Amino acid sequence: MKALIQRVAKASVEVQEKTIGQIDRGILVFLALEKGDGQKDLEFISRKIVNLRIFYDEQGKMNHSVKDISGEILVVSQFTLAADCRKGNRPSFDSAEEPSRAKALYHSTVERLKTEGLRVSHGEFAADMQVFLINDGPVTFLLDSRI
Repeated sequence: MKALIQRVAKASVEVQEKTIGQIDRGILVFLALEKGDGQKDLEFISRKIVNLRIFYDEQGKMNHSVKDISGEILVVSQFTLAADCRKGNRPSFDSAEEPSRAKALYHSTVERLKTEGLRVSHGEFAADMQVFLINDGPVTFLLDSRI
């Protein structure tokens, strides 16, 4: 499981010009599910998203998590993060999870994040989405449950 997380001042996601999810200060998560991902990966990624200290404290150090600041989380499915671009010029998506299983894991991850008491919004799995964000920093991290 891979998650590209970005610290944002605000973010939103639209499907067919309708806003379906939006947040203020917090984390935008682009989530990719890969073959073999399971509960262990879901728990690892969820814990990292909620507890990674990427927000500044009073001394200007990244010492606070999204949970510490009572921030918000927006989760957007993005299977392209599972791409292998090492050979040729066309990305290979062989490692991406089969859509029905990926959808279930995606929704389980959203539900797991909600158990942390934070406001969690999300996009629509497998939809053509437009994502808008004001990146705060920029601060961006790539999380991988297998590394």
